[in-house]
Amino acid sequence: MRVNYMIPLKTINFNHMKSNRRDFLKATGAAGTGIIAGGLTSCAGKTDQDSPVVHDLSKSSYKQTFNMSGYSAPKLDTVRVGYIGIGGRGLGSVRRMRLIEGVEIKALCDIYEEKVNQGQKALEEYGMPPAKVYAGNEEIWRELCHDPDLDLIYIATPRYLHHDMCVFAMENGKHAVTEIPAIQTIEQAWNLVETSEKTKKHCSMLENCTYDFWEILVLNMARQGFLGEIVHVDAGYIHDQRTINVDKNKPWRIEEFINRNGNIYPTHGLGPACQVLNVNRGDRLDYLTSTSSRDFTMGPIISDLAKEDDYYKKYVDKWILGNFNTSTLKTVKGKTIMLQYNISNPRPYTRIQQVAGTKGITQKYPLPSRIATGHEWLSEEETNALVEEYTAPLVKLVGEMAKKVGGHGGMDFLMEWRLIDCLRNGLPLDMDVYDAAAWSSVVPLSEWSVANSSAPVKVPDYTCGSYETNEPVDVEMKRGGGNTKLKSA
Repeated sequence: MRVNYMIPLKTINFNHMKSNRRDFLKATGAAGTGIIAGGLTSCAGKTDQDSPVVHDLSKSSYKQTFNMSGYSAPKLDTVRVGYIGIGGRGLGSVRRMRLIEGVEIKALCDIYEEKVNQGQKALEEYGMPPAKVYAGNEEIWRELCHDPDLDLIYIATPRYLHHDMCVFAMENGKHAVTEIPAIQTIEQAWNLVETSEKTKKHCSMLENCTYDFWEILVLNMARQGFLGEIVHVDAGYIHDQRTINVDKNKPWRIEEFINRNGNIYPTHGLGPACQVLNVNRGDRLDYLTSTSSRDFTMGPIISDLAKEDDYYKKYVDKWILGNFNTSTLKTVKGKTIMLQYNISNPRPYTRIQQVAGTKGITQKYPLPSRIATGHEWLSEEETNALVEEYTAPLVKLVGEMAKKVGGHGGMDFLMEWRLIDCLRNGLPLDMDVYDAAAWSSVVPLSEWSVANSSAPVKVPDYTCGSYETNEPVDVEMKRGGGNTKLKSA
């Protein structure tokens, strides 16, 4: 049976929530309330002195028990992987990961046995031994997590399952990586953090856009000081998915969208923005405001479909996710992020991505990607010279390999190669549990803000203050690694 974590905000009485984090956040799923100005207590952290009155949903008595940022888990010469979910994303990863030295794909899990068979075929094509099969019911993934022959659980399932699977994997001694977002409620975010710290197992999101070649370039430019101090990032996820949104073969999508209104898929744009701003590694997200338009497209589409197909009749007049969501986030150090989300209008794809510093600006979309240090964009020749100069060591090492293997232009493979290389060399992961919690928290926090006339709402400090001394992402690979190769076919 599916567990529905998506409690409609209109059912929540925000005036009668207890201050205990576990009690009230468990009850609401997303939020309780309290209005504060000035400092917050414990993990709520410090707030910008110039900030307005901010609704604090994060009052927490939790104290960090172990800092997972910068944590080097024991080296794994061979990373034994178990997959939960062998749909499009999962199967694509199996095909890429089978190529990486030091990887053994030991287990495949899906409700549908035919999906597992596709994964087995991918292994057979490459001369690899068959994996253990877990299939047939919605709880079979728990048996996979118990398997003592696994080191890493790769989760490519519908969003509402990510939290439970990550926690169960870590509790059973496995590192966990998950498709995005990692959580749906603030309580789930804290639970990820507590479990990762307790078990000393990594919990990382599979946010492939942080491995986009251009965005790694910009991150390296920022590290080297070319852009000066970064002060603002425009980011987003704009993708016409009107057909996918109502696909009967993916019913979890429409079930989620009729219950939520905010930015429910924030991390493609937010992840790279947070890395370039050193969020959780020198700075942190302080508070956000969020505004959604009404829905003008999906409701009519569903009504039209219901005229021909009874399946859609139960969804008529139920869709509440607005067409456009715009969220503004501010960090403790006064930096800002504008984050947009739109998946239901006829528009060309864009992640907006624009990084503004005191000495220059970069822009990925609209293409072509560009750089400026003044009133005009640099010429193609000047831009190419800067690309050559600031291409990060990670891309120089693996970039051509990634382009050949593929996966969203190579960034999927680069993400997975980097993950395996870090695990094999005992290196900290580029995205840790605090990133998974903070970035994903924009989902419930944006919902709360939208439901409360765009009121500002506090972002919890999942690092409990350690962000001030945590080291930035090692884009220069100064800590080592880089010795993982492709297998010989």
